[in-house]
Amino acid sequence: MSSTEAPPIALDAEVARNGAAFAMLTALAGAASAVVAALVVGLSAAEALTLLGIPDPGPMTTYGLPAVRALADLSAALTVGSLLFATFLTPPQSSGLVDVGGYRAVRRASNFALVWACCAALLVPLTVSDTTGQPIGDVLDPRALWRAVDQIEVAGAWRTTVLFALIVAVGCRLALRWEWMPLLLGASILTMMPLALTGHSSSGGSHDLATNSLILHVVSFAVWVGGLFAVLAHALRGGAHIGLAARRFSWIATVAFVVIAISGVINSLVRMPLDERLGYELVNSTYGRLLLAKAAALAVLGVLGYLQRRSALPALAANPGSRMALIRYAGVEVLIFAATAGLAVGLGRTPPPAPTSIPTITEVEIGYNLAGPPTLARILFDWRFDLIFGTGAIVLAVLYVIGVRRLRARGDAWPAGRTLAWLSGCAILLFTTSSGVGRYSPAMFSVHMGAHMALSMLVPILLALGGAVTLALRVLPAAGHGPPGPREWLLVAVHNPVSRTLTHPVVASVIFIAGFYALYLGGIFDTYVDSHAAHLFMNLHFLISGYLFYWVVIGIDPKPRPVEPLTKLGMVFGSLPFHAFFGVTLMSMTTVLGGWFYRGLDLGWNYDLLDDQRVGSSLAWASGEIPLVVVMMALLVQWSRSDQRLAKRTDRAADRDNDAALAAHNAMFAELAKRDGEQRQ
Repeated sequence: MSSTEAPPIALDAEVARNGAAFAMLTALAGAASAVVAALVVGLSAAEALTLLGIPDPGPMTTYGLPAVRALADLSAALTVGSLLFATFLTPPQSSGLVDVGGYRAVRRASNFALVWACCAALLVPLTVSDTTGQPIGDVLDPRALWRAVDQIEVAGAWRTTVLFALIVAVGCRLALRWEWMPLLLGASILTMMPLALTGHSSSGGSHDLATNSLILHVVSFAVWVGGLFAVLAHALRGGAHIGLAARRFSWIATVAFVVIAISGVINSLVRMPLDERLGYELVNSTYGRLLLAKAAALAVLGVLGYLQRRSALPALAANPGSRMALIRYAGVEVLIFAATAGLAVGLGRTPPPAPTSIPTITEVEIGYNLAGPPTLARILFDWRFDLIFGTGAIVLAVLYVIGVRRLRARGDAWPAGRTLAWLSGCAILLFTTSSGVGRYSPAMFSVHMGAHMALSMLVPILLALGGAVTLALRVLPAAGHGPPGPREWLLVAVHNPVSRTLTHPVVASVIFIAGFYALYLGGIFDTYVDSHAAHLFMNLHFLISGYLFYWVVIGIDPKPRPVEPLTKLGMVFGSLPFHAFFGVTLMSMTTVLGGWFYRGLDLGWNYDLLDDQRVGSSLAWASGEIPLVVVMMALLVQWSRSDQRLAKRTDRAADRDNDAALAAHNAMFAELAKRDGEQRQ
């Protein structure tokens, strides 16, 4: 050992001290978040109780609920960020197991998920107490509490969060291979959805915009905050590849900052419309002042992130051991983040300024008004942008075009037909979710069914023909001997056991077909037709199940298992009778699916609900023929090209060996003919 090297015992002691420092910083951040949330709520608690017309539940609920909620939100962010780190910010070992840094991050995620579950469990009775106005001690009877949870949506959401968070915590304890990390990361984000889809963002005017923007807001916030905590913990422990982690997180944080800013503005404008009162309310109302404070905190965090990118990243690039700039900036940022999280909780419990007009029934139920029946002009031009699927369509189109341009810039060709198919799929996705189709879809069964058919059959076919995975594999650089990157992640996603299971012809067909029957004939649609969250999940299911089915049948991308052409044809023709029977069954029904909801909208021009349902059923029955034609044409073209490629390979082989195979074939038949002649003699 040279004199300049520190002994292992000293290094272990330093790592232990740094680990203890991170634990203290995390505890301090949690305390700051809880205190800020309680103090902010104290500014408007009396006003909120007066507006809601409920009794004061006592200080334990008034101040305890926001404090525990802030801890729950911070724990959720730390869970998501730790799994983000283990998935994308640190490379796994060559054996496929997570490395030391990833292992520590996954164990931290498990611990944070347990804290998250405990906070969610505490918030169940606190929410019941807050909603009913009863002191916390009066709602702790198990039977009464369970009945109350079934009647209070937010309390039920916290109960669901407890279950999901425990599943994530257990999964993090069991998983050691990297291929499970993306699934755990997705599960942790999914665990945030019950709360994001309930509360005062999911009700009242423009709740579609409020809910969609809140989903983008909270997920981006969790990724940014939690990822920063994870990078800081890795830096304090002297983990490997810190420069790589910091660079990757820097790009993620930049995207998260932009999404948080835009979604925050949209969510704020829903509660404080852009009118002549906006300036006055921002300065003179408690809600407005808190909103300005949160915007100022976000601006400060953006500046700190920029300074860190300017100083810490170059320092790490020059010397991987130079971590102090990163640690200093990140330490300040996490404390500001913690205070901002508490501020966000307080803002969410502060009543916004009273609206100037009373919303209509339609506006309360679906989030906006409808000008009249769906004419052609309204379908084409009466748009209401969908923040989730509309944004997704634009992002997918832009990324694809960037990939094609990079491919062609280096002199490689890419078929124009694939580009046309992909962009057409993105355009139809945008039109279906954001045009008059998307606007009228929640209010009319016929329009909903038309959108369903487009999202499950037309859009997936075009996207599958676009070959996005093939394009990405050709554009993204290979990692070589360095840490795996996006190209390697994509290959793992395509060839892992989950993909092999989902792309089995039987599994893909069952998922595609069973969704129709379970959703409409199984009672799901009739029960949740009034839920914006249910419509989001329905659209997502339509897209994923359709894309999975057609990706197997006509997709040009590499697949985890080979599928014979006859099997593909069998999948297509095997699904036709089920679609036809589904459409005929709907047309023969005498009860209106979701009739209680459609009648409650009181749309005078949509008076014959059963006739509207039959129109939608006819669309479901007839639309199955369109994808059949497209799929058959695509299969014929693919088979023809496959035969041409086989013929070219055969010709090239013949040129290389002077047609030795044909000569051997002819010699065999000549020998057989000679033997036959000898036998006849």
